[in-house]
Amino acid sequence: MHKDWEKLSVSDAFKKLGSGKKGLPSGEVATRLKIYGINEIRRERKISPVRIFLSQFRSPLMLILIAAAVIYALISMAPGSESGLIDTALILIIVLLSGIFGFFQDWRAERAIEALRKMSTPCAKVIRDGRETEIPAAEIVPGDVVLMEAGDIVPADGKIIEAHDMMLDESILTGESRSVRKGESAPAFMNTCVISGRAVMLAVTTGMQTRVGLIAKKMEEIEVTRTPFQKELESFSKKIFWLILIIVAVVMAAGWFKFGMYMAFLTAVSLAVAAIPEGLPAVVTLSLAFGGKAMVRCKALVRRLPVVESVGSVNVICTDKTGTLTMNRMSVTRAYFSGDVCHTDRMKDSDARRMERMMLCGALCSNTSFITDEKGCKKLTGDQTEIAIVEFSEKFGYSKDGLEKFYKRTNEISFTSKRKMMSVLCRQKNKSYVFVKGAPEVLLNACAKVYVSGKIQNLDEKTREKILGQNADFASQALRVLGFAYKEARGGLSEREMEKNLVFLGLEGMLDPPRSEVKEALEDCRTAGIRVIMITGDNMETAKAIAKEIGLESRHALSGTDLEKMSNQALEKNLDDGTNIFARTTPFDKLRILEILQKTNRVAMTGDGVNDALALKKADVGIAMGERGTDVAKEASDIILIDDNFSTIRNAIKEGRRIFDNIQKFVNYLLSCNIAEVFVLFIATLLLTINEPVLLPVHLLWINLLTDGLPALALGFDPASQGIMKRQPRGFREGILDRKTLINITAIGINLGILLLLMFWFSLSEGLETARSVLFMGFVVFEFTRIAAIRHQEELKFFDNRLLVGALAGSMLLQLAVFYTPLSAFFGVVPLGYYEWMVLLGFAAAGWISCVIISRSIMKYA
Repeated sequence: MHKDWEKLSVSDAFKKLGSGKKGLPSGEVATRLKIYGINEIRRERKISPVRIFLSQFRSPLMLILIAAAVIYALISMAPGSESGLIDTALILIIVLLSGIFGFFQDWRAERAIEALRKMSTPCAKVIRDGRETEIPAAEIVPGDVVLMEAGDIVPADGKIIEAHDMMLDESILTGESRSVRKGESAPAFMNTCVISGRAVMLAVTTGMQTRVGLIAKKMEEIEVTRTPFQKELESFSKKIFWLILIIVAVVMAAGWFKFGMYMAFLTAVSLAVAAIPEGLPAVVTLSLAFGGKAMVRCKALVRRLPVVESVGSVNVICTDKTGTLTMNRMSVTRAYFSGDVCHTDRMKDSDARRMERMMLCGALCSNTSFITDEKGCKKLTGDQTEIAIVEFSEKFGYSKDGLEKFYKRTNEISFTSKRKMMSVLCRQKNKSYVFVKGAPEVLLNACAKVYVSGKIQNLDEKTREKILGQNADFASQALRVLGFAYKEARGGLSEREMEKNLVFLGLEGMLDPPRSEVKEALEDCRTAGIRVIMITGDNMETAKAIAKEIGLESRHALSGTDLEKMSNQALEKNLDDGTNIFARTTPFDKLRILEILQKTNRVAMTGDGVNDALALKKADVGIAMGERGTDVAKEASDIILIDDNFSTIRNAIKEGRRIFDNIQKFVNYLLSCNIAEVFVLFIATLLLTINEPVLLPVHLLWINLLTDGLPALALGFDPASQGIMKRQPRGFREGILDRKTLINITAIGINLGILLLLMFWFSLSEGLETARSVLFMGFVVFEFTRIAAIRHQEELKFFDNRLLVGALAGSMLLQLAVFYTPLSAFFGVVPLGYYEWMVLLGFAAAGWISCVIISRSIMKYA
């Protein structure tokens, strides 16, 4: 079929498809099914669940953990060592749980295409051989004549042949909640819904060639990529892996000559275990999991756990307008009556009484209806514009339900896109009234008089021009404007007579208003260095008006038509120049904008319809709407906004930044302390003249257990630091450790290592056993000192994280138990006296002060 079939007339479409109003002959259908295929959304490829599961164990961090488990198992075989098997089991459990968790996250991502498949309708009515028949929707072929009525799902893409008050809900494709009236020759698209009326449609494209099919095909081409954070962890793990191998080789080689092969091997292996950040997966997983729970409290449901951190690193948000920046609910914001303009939020009851006839007209001239929802509450349904008008009348006491008891409708002339008016004839006792609403410029042509300040006057040319001028003024404010008129009638009227010699009442201007909290949220994003771009299917004037009202700045505004004529280079230049408003966009426009932005940015994309699924899946963070979002959008997304509110994205970003800070804090703490351990053992092995290791393997493993355990995990629960939303997002290519942080970690690690060696040397006068005991206790105390220095740098109070306080206290009690119970013999240490504690605490104080000074200097001057 011609790729521009939407522009063809119905007769040309019939010719192209070799069909007619009597439909296809039955014999032709089988041939076309072979040519065009079944009318369904197909999957070209499927990923094996086994393959997804096995892929979870290929990351360097997983390989390091598996290596750590093997090392622990080897240590358990050494004489006098029994704890290794327990450690081995714990690490393998962490590996397995991480793998299972990752599998379910990736498997859920594969369900997005399946959601599209489930949307297809099971049956459809068609005309074949000149007769109406019901068939499975999957058997529809191009050229079929399809019959549709209210409640049906459109089963294919096609051209409307006949339409009778046909209204379609196209929100799954356009993202806009306003229903669209369809007339003869208008296009209709697969999976949209018939709201009212009936129609006959010529099926033009089916299955994977429909708009929904093309979206599904494109979605399948988009690979589910790892988040930036996952990539950073992978890169970080590789570096740690090679560094550990080098350190182990050097320490083992040096120790072989001093302590013998067996002790050198145990020392090197124990040091390797101490250096391996086996607590990192647990810290990351717990931080992300509890961050995900915190986001749910903020009305953001996380579907892919790694994205909890990723959302904190975005520097561009591409957002829809309707329902995200706005309320997704039309409301009357301006009214014009008796020559006066009124802001409806400032209206008084006295103003409403002056507008009584217009209020009556708005309530009675509509086809809205009330339904009772699951909670037993009455709710208006119907066209969004009519709902807004009826609610405006009801706000001031003109209830549709109440009025219809007295004003009985006896006739109606429905609204059509050609007529642009709707009229009803109502009878009240012995009188009849005609109430009319419609496009002001059309309605005025049917009016002979105007209602002004309680009197009916002739409608002269000056008054007509004033009304049209006010209509233009409302339209320039991106309001949807309707005019209202009425007349009193005697007896029955023909439809032709109903819309003659009307009395003009006034105008009402409607807008989908911005959410009250969006302006503040946008300002917070601006302060946080986050750019916000509006990409909407709505018209340009409405988009500009909303942007102005919420404070969204944009140097230019582009429409989908502009984008069609624009090269990628020109679009990239417009984006670089500060274009933040895109209107009347298609799904592929969104994807194109996203792909250009992703070259140098981390991008979050919001959406709710099938049209948004491509961009949601491709974005660094895909955010679907929970209230109005389609299943397809939700399955393609990473996060679902439960309340569809833009300010929730701001809150999620804050939570994401907190989580990244805490993970970075853990890595900072872990690596600086591990560097100190490696530094002490490396220097002592190479330079000190003693013939025994300064720390025994059991000491290294115990230090690793105490400091990399609960205290490290508790760091993940630190609250957000002050000013977290007043700093710029981290750089596009910036990893977990930026240059300053890496310098800081190395400098502090070496500083702590030097202090620990000095403390050991200072204590040697008391004997090697005492000096080793001081060093053993010093490692634990110094690591806790490092935590205190980090929190001081973050300007966090001591009791801001009570879990951390409890973890530190618990770890210290365990360490004291090693020294002051019979366990001391097992660990080969002696209880520390008053003098040793004074030395230890003195060096610890020096460690805290030096850590703070080094951190401040590096952050300021490096």
